[in-house]
Amino acid sequence: MHTIRSHPLTTSFHPLATIRSIRSSALHPLTAIRYIRSLIRCPIRYTCLSMPKKKNQPPPPSPLQVWIMAARPRTLPASIAPVLLGTAIAWYDGVFQLGPALAALAGGVLLQIGANLANDVFDFRKGADTKERLGPMRVTQAGLLTPQQVQTGMWVVFGLAALCGMYLAWVAGWPILVLGAAAIVAAIAYTAGPFPLAYHGLGEVFVILFFGLAALCGTYYVQAGTVS
Repeated sequence: MHTIRSHPLTTSFHPLATIRSIRSSALHPLTAIRYIRSLIRCPIRYTCLSMPKKKNQPPPPSPLQVWIMAARPRTLPASIAPVLLGTAIAWYDGVFQLGPALAALAGGVLLQIGANLANDVFDFRKGADTKERLGPMRVTQAGLLTPQQVQTGMWVVFGLAALCGMYLAWVAGWPILVLGAAAIVAAIAYTAGPFPLAYHGLGEVFVILFFGLAALCGTYYVQAGTVS
């Protein structure tokens, strides 16, 4: 019985090469027919050996996941903690009010998200976030969102924060409007404008000022009407 010598056919299947190999090996016609039939029935056996294996790649994030990533949830406790502390003090002093407390919490979180979006887009536009950047992913630098999309999202978030501020101003008076407007300006100026605070060593100072003292005292003020 005739046997077929090893041929490149074992790593890749090509019909013409197969026919030439059979003709040159002087196989019996019946053996050649059986050989060709086996290749036709299961060609993948001869082709899969030469195909590189594809690595399992995770699916791309959904639009919702991208925006959650842009909001940076891990940073939000920095805006939640002072509001909770101010509310706890108001509770202790017997002046706790649920509506203003919730509005202050929502406003603080929205200001933090807006600041994160502003940081994402303006760092990218100033060239601070490049492909060589180390650390958590930034959606603008990674190409998951365009700069215009991130900036639009920033203004939407700040607009929602302003709505919370308007309610708090209705409850506690005009000082809340001044405080809220200053917080939005500081959030944008953190990395934007002609004098970005973070690029001149002032970022941490304004973070402590607005996400520390102002948030704590403001939360107490909107419930008590005064700060003692």
